[in-house]
Amino acid sequence: MPVNNDTSTANTSTASGSDSGKKMGLWQVVALAVGTMVGASIFSIFGLGAKLAGPNLPLVFVLSGLVALLVAYSYATLGRRIISDAGPIEFILKGLGDGVLTGALSFLFWLTYVVSIALFAKGFAGYFLPFLHIPPTPLANAVTEVGVVLTFLALGILGSSAVGKAELVIVIVKLSILGLFVVLGVWSIQPELVTPRFTPSALDGSINAIAIFFLSYMGFGLVTNASEQMRDPERNVPRAIYLSILIVSVVYILVALVAVGNLSLADLIKAQDNALAVAAEPFLGQSGFLLVSLGALFSIASALNATLFGGANVAYALARDGELPRKFNRKLWFGSSEGLYFTAALGIVFALAFNLNGIASITSGVFMVIYLFVLYAHWRLKQQYGGNALIIAAGFVVVASVFVLLLVYQWHTNRSSFYGTFVVLGGSLLVELIYRGVSRRGFVLRELSLLRRGEHYLHGELDREFDRLLPDKQD
Repeated sequence: MPVNNDTSTANTSTASGSDSGKKMGLWQVVALAVGTMVGASIFSIFGLGAKLAGPNLPLVFVLSGLVALLVAYSYATLGRRIISDAGPIEFILKGLGDGVLTGALSFLFWLTYVVSIALFAKGFAGYFLPFLHIPPTPLANAVTEVGVVLTFLALGILGSSAVGKAELVIVIVKLSILGLFVVLGVWSIQPELVTPRFTPSALDGSINAIAIFFLSYMGFGLVTNASEQMRDPERNVPRAIYLSILIVSVVYILVALVAVGNLSLADLIKAQDNALAVAAEPFLGQSGFLLVSLGALFSIASALNATLFGGANVAYALARDGELPRKFNRKLWFGSSEGLYFTAALGIVFALAFNLNGIASITSGVFMVIYLFVLYAHWRLKQQYGGNALIIAAGFVVVASVFVLLLVYQWHTNRSSFYGTFVVLGGSLLVELIYRGVSRRGFVLRELSLLRRGEHYLHGELDREFDRLLPDKQD
């Protein structure tokens, strides 16, 4: 049951035990979010985008960004007051209370990070081996996938500050490469190739594209999963969320203009996954392939770094608050939480064992469900934490519509992903029922968790709530 306090912000030590001097600043957190959003997809997304939206692709990114802002409004409003690395799960917990549904969503949320790590590891191997002219044998792929995850695991062991600083450098390099692509290509854009069309077929394709490419912005939520690791989160969480979406929107729109404006629609569709590299040829020649490959490696590396950090934070926070097994928040080697090692290890297992294309589509659907529950939770919490009712309601309606469009797209293009989305959602409920029955554990709200650990927290009502709930909770 949510605690009726006015704020949930706490200036406490975090899972990593870092003080304010070791926490991340605004731009380091922005880099994490941008690094997650501008990942491998930007180098393979334009072939599919051209097929669906044609010359309307730049406009699709504008509209997708506006949809993302509707969700981001709730994340920013709640995130500035509810400081927890559990992020949206903490929002849902406060809005809906502790229950099987909240627990199932929390498990799913952590699993999306694990699967994303595996996807990024596979994507890195796909670009890295050809870049070094190494044949992509199963052994070479496996060694590369394991090696890149272990590399960023080592970085994660050094703490949030090291992760943030490394991410800032990587993102600067990545955006510089994309910036060069834009600056060199903008002069050869053919206006007729990027003039929007509003025929029925063009509008239908554009709407489907919005449902797909809205998910390219979903990394902004990682900001809330790093809120305990941030300096001045009440101020910096909203700023980081809005800044990251603004930066990524500008990058997507400009890159789309250059890609679509330099290559015919037929050539872009033919190129498919390599569309961005092919689009660089008219103004960069063969060197365009080298530039795009290098940008892809930096993009995937930064996305992997940010996702591993976010997944470890989620694992720690959920274990601390009662949803994952206790060992996930236990300190292990080098003072890092065991959740970091579990997240990395399971990501490696997924990368080595599965073809993740279908799972990636399912993961997108799961994220959409989590967004809907965050918006619903915000609606219920708007009197306590603030928020414009019209914006929240509009966000829920729009995201629900986009989710339906995504399901329709899955039905027509990948039927197994359509069924898989519902199997995963139903399976998570079953896992949660079994876990709660066996462990008899449930969530402990962030504030109560802090009190239990003996940390100072100035809210009078929390003492009474803690005494009331403690008998029913196990540590």
